[in-house]
Amino acid sequence: MEQIEKIKKKDKLLAMIIRDNYVCDGVDFITPNEYSQQVAYMHHPAGKVIDAHVHNMVHRNVVLTQEVLFIKRGSLRVDFYDEYEDYLESRDLHEGDIILLVSGGHGFQALEEVEMVEVKQGPYAGEQDKKRFAGVDENQIVYR
Repeated sequence: MEQIEKIKKKDKLLAMIIRDNYVCDGVDFITPNEYSQQVAYMHHPAGKVIDAHVHNMVHRNVVLTQEVLFIKRGSLRVDFYDEYEDYLESRDLHEGDIILLVSGGHGFQALEEVEMVEVKQGPYAGEQDKKRFAGVDENQIVYR
């Protein structure tokens, strides 16, 4: 299994899965600069000092919500859809995995009791934030 999986439809990136076994030294910005949600993996030795800092006020224009899910415990199936709500494929996420949902649609099914943390741009706008649609039938699930 790849340490970083990219789920695509043609050349359009739908999601990036960072598996629990991913490692690198230093800082690796996994996402490109143009994404509204930035994900970096950091690995520093004991004693490494990260300078104290505050973040400056920077206005950003966010037009598409991107989500990051951190799987703390359990497992979760993610079903991927394109922007036309057409089902493409599915992946399973397990404890320690992280997923960045970049574009298109997605649905989930808990394969076992799952605890996860979600990070996305806020504030949450309730039903204005998303369009719900009928998901894939269980007997049509495809893994690639």
